[in-house]
Amino acid sequence: VVRRRLLQQYEQQHFVSCLAGFYSCRWKRYQRERTEPGKCCCSLRECMFFPLLIAAFCLSLVFLYTWGEGKNDYNSFDWYNYGNLGYWFLWSLVILIVAALLFAYISLLLVLAMCLLAEGQRLYLHWSHKIGTFVVLSFSIACLFALSILWRDHRKTVRLSFQVTAPYLHIGAIAIMVLLAWPVSFHAIRADKKVTQVIIVGPYLAMLLFLFLIPLGMYSPCIREMGTLGPKPALIGHRGAPMLAPENTEMSFLKTIEHGGDGLETDVAISYDGVPFLMHDDTLRRTTNIAEVYPNDTGKAASFFSWDALRKLNAGTWFLKNKPFVGMGSLSKADQKQAKNQSIYTLSSFLRLADSHNKLVIFDLYRPPEKHPYRNLWLRKVLDVILKEAKIKRHLVLWLHNSVRSFVQSVAPGFQHTMGRKAPIEDLLKHNIVKLNLVYTDMSSEDIRKYAAANITTNFYVVNEPWLYSLAWCSGAHSVTTNAVHLLKDLSQPLFLMTPQQYSIMWILTDLTSAFLITLIFVL
Repeated sequence: VVRRRLLQQYEQQHFVSCLAGFYSCRWKRYQRERTEPGKCCCSLRECMFFPLLIAAFCLSLVFLYTWGEGKNDYNSFDWYNYGNLGYWFLWSLVILIVAALLFAYISLLLVLAMCLLAEGQRLYLHWSHKIGTFVVLSFSIACLFALSILWRDHRKTVRLSFQVTAPYLHIGAIAIMVLLAWPVSFHAIRADKKVTQVIIVGPYLAMLLFLFLIPLGMYSPCIREMGTLGPKPALIGHRGAPMLAPENTEMSFLKTIEHGGDGLETDVAISYDGVPFLMHDDTLRRTTNIAEVYPNDTGKAASFFSWDALRKLNAGTWFLKNKPFVGMGSLSKADQKQAKNQSIYTLSSFLRLADSHNKLVIFDLYRPPEKHPYRNLWLRKVLDVILKEAKIKRHLVLWLHNSVRSFVQSVAPGFQHTMGRKAPIEDLLKHNIVKLNLVYTDMSSEDIRKYAAANITTNFYVVNEPWLYSLAWCSGAHSVTTNAVHLLKDLSQPLFLMTPQQYSIMWILTDLTSAFLITLIFVL
């Protein structure tokens, strides 16, 4: 019996040695000391530092969630950095990996601290971990500050994400509270004063009660009664299918059509000799091999090149070299060969392709720079291509450009006129607007219903992530512009879709189970 007790004591000390070794670098038993009943769990210096450890954990969690939910806009973030740095790199992926590693590190330290507290050990964080904590804290604060300054709309993305993830975040928060019950109950029981017990247990119970009741104020359009879900939003390929082929090329649009896209979106510029062509950027540096063909003109505006000069450029090799999207799959050899042979596409060819496959088209029109010969004739040139050259069915054209709209309506009746911003319904009907083309951060199920009642449909751009597409579906959006037609087409129903009854059962079971476990921990 004595031998068994000694063995059990040794095994327990061995476990504590591992905890203290990783947390404090104190592997020897004589280097550690237990917390005496009624005494603080650490020295004054450690008490002052422990809140920093908790703050580092909370802020790193906030940033990791914020950045993780922002995956929908990683390409825009990398494109922004390309414009400032002059070369392409997946900075978004690097930041995600670093944030995940730092969060894992600080979470491990916090778990070790909770385990040591539960074992009745005094805390002492090694100086190297204190430096690491400051690094995590500084990185998280700096990144959150930079996001708030440079990417203010990202906060709207996070708020939207709560509409689909909140029920599951609630379960995660409750699970953390159950785990915290272990050290909280241990130190509350060992406290020698009632006041100390109240100080320890009071905030914990208040937070627990708040989490139990928070679902009462929770809203998600994906929590809805059976049979009330609207049709699946149509998919419009943003510059085609830029995750499968070079953007704004024939291959890219063919990939969208191949994967069942309902429409095609692009960007239109005018060459120096008056040929409308497809190009998103002001220059040709990112999406062509201009550095090889015209090395002295890499900074020159794309519109100042003649069509003969533009058609000599390759618009596909950059795609294979830079891999512009996070998580891009490898292309087949046939697709690689096809991508290498892509060239700049004309508006006329684009419209003929869409018309032959009966696909909607929507495009941003870029006015040529000053001193361009077609600066004041560009819209008429575009209309000539649409009406006289390509002769696309007019109902397939979603006309977005807002200037001289009345003139366009007079010379080209039949276009579906589209507005790029929210406006009063009376103004929209007055200008014969039938569709709104809005950035996804403006998504609101209430506004969607209001416009739909006036027969005005809504399209949101750019929606790439399944959770965001699911939210648009549940909110009643008519269509979305996306880089990921090949991924979103496979969704048979929105993610996170559930009935109010199902959510109520999930909420009640979570609260009852957690309350039972916490009570059990405190009693035992």
